[in-house]
Amino acid sequence: MTHKIAPLKKLQENGKNIHRLPFSIRILLENVLRNHDGFAVTDDHVDILTNWNASGTDKDIPFKPARVLMQDFTGVPAVVDITSIRAEFVRKGGDGAKINPAIPVDLVIDHSVQVDYFGTDYSYQENVKLEYERNAERYQLLKWAQQGLDNLTVVPPGMGICHQVNLEYLAKGIVERDGWAFPDTLVGTDSHTPMVNGIGVLGWGVGGIEAEAAMLGQPVYFTCPQVVGLKLTGEIPAGCTATDMVLSITKILRDTGVVGKFVEVFGDGLDKLTVTDRATISNMSPEFGCTVTYFPIDDQTLDYMARTNRSTAQIELVRKYCQENMLWRTGNEEIEYSRIVELDLTTLEPTVAGPKRPQDKILVKDLQSTFRTVLDQDFQRNYVPFDDRREHAWLNEGGSGTQFVREETEEHNETVTTAAADLRSVKIKLKNGEYRLSDGSIVIAAITSCTNTSNPSVMIGAGLVAKKAVEKGLRTRSWVKTSLAPGSKVVTKYLERSGLSTDLEALRFHTVGYGCTSCIGNSGPLPPHIAEAIDNSEMVVASVLSGNRNFEARVHPQVKMNFLMSPMLVVAYALIGRVDVNLMEDPLSYDPNGNPIYLKDIWPTQEEINQTIQEAMRKEDFEEVYDVIFDGDEEWKKLAAPQGKEFIWDDASTYIREAPFFKDLPTEPVALTEIEKARVLLYLGDSVTTDHISPAGSFNEESAAGKYLLSQGIDRKDFNSYGSRRGNHEVMMRGTFANVRIRNKVTDREGGYAMYFPTKETLTVYDTAMRYQADGTPLVVLAGKDYGSGSSRDWAAKGSRLLGIRAVIAESFERIHRSNLVGMGILPVEFPAGESAQSLGLTGEEEINITGITSDLKPFKMVKIRAVKASGEVVEFDARARLDSDIDVEYFKHGGILQYVLRSYLSR
Repeated sequence: MTHKIAPLKKLQENGKNIHRLPFSIRILLENVLRNHDGFAVTDDHVDILTNWNASGTDKDIPFKPARVLMQDFTGVPAVVDITSIRAEFVRKGGDGAKINPAIPVDLVIDHSVQVDYFGTDYSYQENVKLEYERNAERYQLLKWAQQGLDNLTVVPPGMGICHQVNLEYLAKGIVERDGWAFPDTLVGTDSHTPMVNGIGVLGWGVGGIEAEAAMLGQPVYFTCPQVVGLKLTGEIPAGCTATDMVLSITKILRDTGVVGKFVEVFGDGLDKLTVTDRATISNMSPEFGCTVTYFPIDDQTLDYMARTNRSTAQIELVRKYCQENMLWRTGNEEIEYSRIVELDLTTLEPTVAGPKRPQDKILVKDLQSTFRTVLDQDFQRNYVPFDDRREHAWLNEGGSGTQFVREETEEHNETVTTAAADLRSVKIKLKNGEYRLSDGSIVIAAITSCTNTSNPSVMIGAGLVAKKAVEKGLRTRSWVKTSLAPGSKVVTKYLERSGLSTDLEALRFHTVGYGCTSCIGNSGPLPPHIAEAIDNSEMVVASVLSGNRNFEARVHPQVKMNFLMSPMLVVAYALIGRVDVNLMEDPLSYDPNGNPIYLKDIWPTQEEINQTIQEAMRKEDFEEVYDVIFDGDEEWKKLAAPQGKEFIWDDASTYIREAPFFKDLPTEPVALTEIEKARVLLYLGDSVTTDHISPAGSFNEESAAGKYLLSQGIDRKDFNSYGSRRGNHEVMMRGTFANVRIRNKVTDREGGYAMYFPTKETLTVYDTAMRYQADGTPLVVLAGKDYGSGSSRDWAAKGSRLLGIRAVIAESFERIHRSNLVGMGILPVEFPAGESAQSLGLTGEEEINITGITSDLKPFKMVKIRAVKASGEVVEFDARARLDSDIDVEYFKHGGILQYVLRSYLSR
């Protein structure tokens, strides 16, 4: 079969230096060549990429991905938005059937399973049962969308994590469509979409708002990127893992500064890295801050495709196309990069990261000393070494600390809490045993997340660590909540075939579900006696997880320290139950005969891991799992869902509501206005992430969202999580800026609070915003550097819009969130270089005026900001509006990207 292609080789033959271009830029060039229409994609865009400037440019380029990937947290609001656009289109006399995704969309339900049950053989069944009970309304919407929207597929719950499913099944390498062959590319509504870069597929995370526009045929516009070359040499040494490698790379690239840039990997180190090792690196692109971390297609790529059951014809198409069209890696390229960063893999050591950020690398041997420093600096608490603690803090209860006593007469439990020398220590007595917790105790150990569960080397490695530990007579500590959440059912198959599932379960690492679980905050509740002990004593307890995110309050609101590590180390730390140890020297525990057991005693060799992989993994597993990927389990099959092309909204639903952004939308955009006498809703510092901004995790009845649900007749036990209620704007706007760790400088209260300046009252952010809305007062946010870093969450922007925020003035913005703000009609503005709210003397109490919006609005326009203090003193300065392209300006004028798209449909 013959295909049309957009030939890069022809440009090379015509004198263009395509061979000097990074592979990722070549793919972007192919994209504009193939989609050139003279309007959205022009000759200028072709020239920008053909003559790519390694030192950078401020010129924008369009990108039309081959497909879109979604998970259910972001997928539900996307489906709600498109269905709402369809509803408004129908109300205005249009044919609703015309509103469909214009390109293929794959939606994988993976973010909803929560670890309520753990450590037992019935954990998985009970968690799935609760998942369906909590999410029936959401799942009914998605099941309707599976047949009601064209060009959309839904992977039901319990099948795997979207990025691992993408890597193992959805990614094609090269796409055949409409007589063309072209590179498989995508955007995804999850920031870890770049994981698929490991298989040579160019894709990255965008906000749900951008993704929805791409689904409806709009190009994604972004500034033509610089490309940093990451040169890897050598190979991973014995005793280290791909996780140690990626955490080291995270530190290096964060320190280098790659925000908004592409990273492309080269060097002889690639020859020793499997695709799953490569994907482990690409997965954490958002933790580096870059857009993508791209690995070109080579023999390793094709070998992985074969082992994961891609067809021979597909593999041959990938080989032939890439070799013909200058997209095949030989290792002898002479590519010009914007900058080169090198890492010698032989220098790696066992590594973790934390306790709050993925880039905070810690060598395992240094974790004890780091813990001590953090305890002192962040919690103003003196550290007591473990051996001294047993003598002083646990036994000397007459010390100078605070003591709490609680009797549980029904279960005859006793909890005694002592604080000695500032240490928090708890004695817990239960029917089935007695133990003590203290600062540094691990209460969650989770093998989870797409980063590592896609890599058989570390998953088999974790099983072998468990096997050797069981053989030595060791067990996990009873206070540790353990969980195993594989990224696909293929993992379960090879763990079972190798017999390692039995060993993991002996240490209570039972499968709890196929989803992200702890990595996105679905850790579930801690056992009541542990939760109460933590609250009463204000203990600083820890989690260990094989994930990619460990921001404050993300994993669990009661856990203040969270450490990322390999699945193998997760098992090891669960055996010792504390992080305030030197795992390289201290014994994990003692065997039944009193002999110390060290990490080296249970650590498998790479030869053992490789042999087990070879014996346990089979190509047929991928065929068996993915042949039924869209069918779902019995719960999905019997789930009742609406039929037909029009979704019927239920006004009584607290999960799914028609989006308010499109109702009665004027056919023409309303004229822009200046921002006058705005109040500062939040005054924030540096590195405020979308985890701080966006509703995420659980919430209680005292929160604004909790009060709303109670008013709707919903019991506390049925609140579910913010993520599960993303289809209801009433919940989500109440949860925006509600993070318990956010610090708003206009109040002295930690958490989601703000000040209503007319009366000087401190209220929740939501209640404060509603007071201002009633007054007709516009709102702004002041922020520091890297505002909006973290996950690509649409509700961080949508919630801001619904709260009445007109502009965010920050020192700098994370790429996706800046775009999302524009996509919701919110103006991102940057302080002058070297200036900040603090340096300009702003306190957050000022009235803010922004002018220059209504006339001659263009990309990067300088606007005037006038801040008036209560005393009458005025602070004036010019700042740059971060509308980075002409299309950004158009989106902003229309009040948002989706409003722009809907109006374009109405004008046809």
